[in-house]
Amino acid sequence: MQLNKFTDYALRILMYVAQPRDLPYTIAELAERLQISQNHAMKIAYFMAKQDWLITSRGKGGGIRLNPAALKVQLGQIVRILQRDNQIVECNDPPCVLRTNCGLKGILDQAVEQFYTSLDQYILGDVVEPTKEHFSIQSPISLINL
Repeated sequence: MQLNKFTDYALRILMYVAQPRDLPYTIAELAERLQISQNHAMKIAYFMAKQDWLITSRGKGGGIRLNPAALKVQLGQIVRILQRDNQIVECNDPPCVLRTNCGLKGILDQAVEQFYTSLDQYILGDVVEPTKEHFSIQSPISLINL
Protein backbone atom coordinates (compact mmCIF):
# COMPACT_ATOMS: atom_id res chain seq x y z
CA MET A 1 0.00 0.00 0.00
CA GLN A 2 1.27 3.45 -0.85
CA LEU A 3 0.29 6.58 1.02
CA ASN A 4 -1.05 9.37 -1.15
CA LYS A 5 0.87 12.66 -1.31
CA PHE A 6 -1.68 14.41 0.91
CA THR A 7 -1.08 11.87 3.69
CA ASP A 8 2.68 11.91 3.22
CA TYR A 9 2.87 15.71 3.43
CA ALA A 10 0.40 15.88 6.31
CA LEU A 11 2.43 13.45 8.42
CA ARG A 12 5.58 15.45 7.70
CA ILE A 13 3.84 18.68 8.72
CA LEU A 14 2.55 17.12 11.95
CA MET A 15 5.99 15.85 12.85
CA TYR A 16 7.65 19.15 11.96
CA VAL A 17 5.30 21.38 13.95
CA ALA A 18 5.52 19.00 16.92
CA GLN A 19 9.05 20.29 17.53
CA PRO A 20 8.70 22.72 20.44
CA ARG A 21 9.58 26.37 19.94
CA ASP A 22 8.31 29.77 21.05
CA LEU A 23 7.11 31.11 17.69
CA PRO A 24 4.37 29.46 15.62
CA TYR A 25 5.26 27.94 12.26
CA THR A 26 4.24 29.64 9.02
CA ILE A 27 2.99 28.11 5.78
CA ALA A 28 5.94 29.63 3.95
CA GLU A 29 8.39 28.01 6.37
CA LEU A 30 6.68 24.61 6.17
CA ALA A 31 6.65 24.73 2.40
CA GLU A 32 10.31 25.66 2.19
CA ARG A 33 11.61 23.25 4.83
CA LEU A 34 9.51 20.28 3.68
CA GLN A 35 9.94 21.10 -0.02
CA ILE A 36 6.25 21.25 -0.89
CA SER A 37 4.24 24.00 -2.53
CA GLN A 38 2.70 26.68 -0.32
CA ASN A 39 -0.66 25.85 -1.89
CA HIS A 40 -0.39 22.20 -0.79
CA ALA A 41 0.84 23.18 2.66
CA MET A 42 -2.06 25.58 3.11
CA LYS A 43 -4.70 23.03 2.04
CA ILE A 44 -3.22 20.36 4.30
CA ALA A 45 -2.88 22.69 7.29
CA TYR A 46 -6.49 23.84 6.84
CA PHE A 47 -7.69 20.22 6.72
CA MET A 48 -5.70 19.26 9.81
CA ALA A 49 -6.95 22.32 11.71
CA LYS A 50 -10.51 21.12 11.00
CA GLN A 51 -9.50 17.77 12.58
CA ASP A 52 -8.21 19.72 15.65
CA TRP A 53 -4.68 18.38 15.13
CA LEU A 54 -3.37 21.88 14.45
CA ILE A 55 -4.13 25.23 16.02
CA THR A 56 -4.01 28.15 13.59
CA SER A 57 -4.05 31.88 14.23
CA ARG A 58 -4.15 34.79 11.80
CA GLY A 59 -2.41 38.12 11.82
CA LYS A 60 0.92 39.37 13.08
CA GLY A 61 2.49 36.72 15.27
CA GLY A 62 0.05 34.16 13.93
CA GLY A 63 0.79 30.81 12.41
CA ILE A 64 0.47 27.12 13.08
CA ARG A 65 1.00 25.12 16.24
CA LEU A 66 0.41 21.48 17.04
CA ASN A 67 -2.57 20.86 19.27
CA PRO A 68 -0.96 19.01 22.21
CA ALA A 69 -3.90 16.58 22.22
CA ALA A 70 -2.85 15.41 18.73
CA LEU A 71 0.22 13.73 20.24
CA LYS A 72 -2.13 11.14 21.74
CA VAL A 73 -4.00 10.32 18.51
CA GLN A 74 -3.36 6.85 17.07
CA LEU A 75 -1.37 6.85 13.84
CA GLY A 76 -3.86 4.47 12.23
CA GLN A 77 -6.68 6.92 12.91
CA ILE A 78 -4.66 9.80 11.44
CA VAL A 79 -3.73 7.87 8.29
CA ARG A 80 -7.32 6.57 7.81
CA ILE A 81 -8.64 10.13 7.88
CA LEU A 82 -5.91 11.46 5.60
CA GLN A 83 -6.22 8.64 3.07
CA ARG A 84 -9.96 9.37 2.79
CA ASP A 85 -11.06 5.77 2.21
CA ASN A 86 -8.59 5.31 -0.62
CA GLN A 87 -9.24 1.78 -1.93
CA ILE A 88 -6.23 -0.38 -2.73
CA VAL A 89 -8.08 -1.87 -5.71
CA GLU A 90 -11.11 -0.59 -7.57
CA CYS A 91 -13.31 -3.30 -9.05
CA ASN A 92 -16.06 -1.09 -10.46
CA ASP A 93 -14.29 1.65 -12.40
CA PRO A 94 -13.56 0.35 -14.94
CA PRO A 95 -15.68 -2.74 -14.25
CA CYS A 96 -13.51 -5.81 -13.74
CA VAL A 97 -14.70 -8.91 -15.59
CA LEU A 98 -13.36 -11.08 -12.75
CA ARG A 99 -15.27 -9.44 -9.90
CA THR A 100 -18.02 -12.07 -9.62
CA ASN A 101 -15.55 -14.89 -8.92
CA CYS A 102 -12.70 -12.99 -7.30
CA GLY A 103 -11.44 -13.29 -3.75
CA LEU A 104 -8.55 -10.85 -4.17
CA LYS A 105 -10.36 -7.67 -3.09
CA GLY A 106 -11.40 -9.22 0.22
CA ILE A 107 -7.86 -10.38 0.92
CA LEU A 108 -6.39 -6.99 0.04
CA ASP A 109 -9.00 -5.18 2.17
CA GLN A 110 -8.06 -7.44 5.09
CA ALA A 111 -4.36 -6.65 4.56
CA VAL A 112 -5.09 -2.90 4.56
CA GLU A 113 -7.05 -3.28 7.80
CA GLN A 114 -4.08 -5.11 9.35
CA PHE A 115 -1.87 -2.23 8.21
CA TYR A 116 -4.11 0.26 10.06
CA THR A 117 -4.34 -2.02 13.11
CA SER A 118 -0.55 -2.14 13.22
CA LEU A 119 -0.37 1.67 13.02
CA ASP A 120 -2.96 1.93 15.82
CA GLN A 121 -0.38 0.51 18.22
CA TYR A 122 1.38 3.87 18.05
CA ILE A 123 0.40 7.46 18.67
CA LEU A 124 1.74 10.58 16.98
CA GLY A 125 3.91 11.23 20.04
CA ASP A 126 5.74 7.95 19.40
CA VAL A 127 7.08 9.13 16.04
CA VAL A 128 7.91 12.61 17.26
CA GLU A 129 9.84 11.33 20.29
CA PRO A 130 10.78 7.74 19.44
CA THR A 131 12.18 5.63 22.26
CA LYS A 132 13.75 2.20 22.31
CA GLU A 133 10.74 0.73 24.11
CA HIS A 134 8.46 1.54 21.13
CA PHE A 135 10.56 -0.28 18.55
CA SER A 136 12.21 -3.67 18.72
CA ILE A 137 14.58 -3.28 15.76
CA GLN A 138 18.15 -3.99 16.79
CA SER A 139 21.08 -2.22 15.21
CA PRO A 140 23.77 -4.33 13.52
CA ILE A 141 26.25 -3.22 16.19
CA SER A 142 24.13 -4.60 19.03
CA LEU A 143 23.80 -7.91 17.17
CA ILE A 144 27.60 -8.19 16.86
CA ASN A 145 28.05 -7.68 20.60
CA LEU A 146 25.73 -10.59 21.47
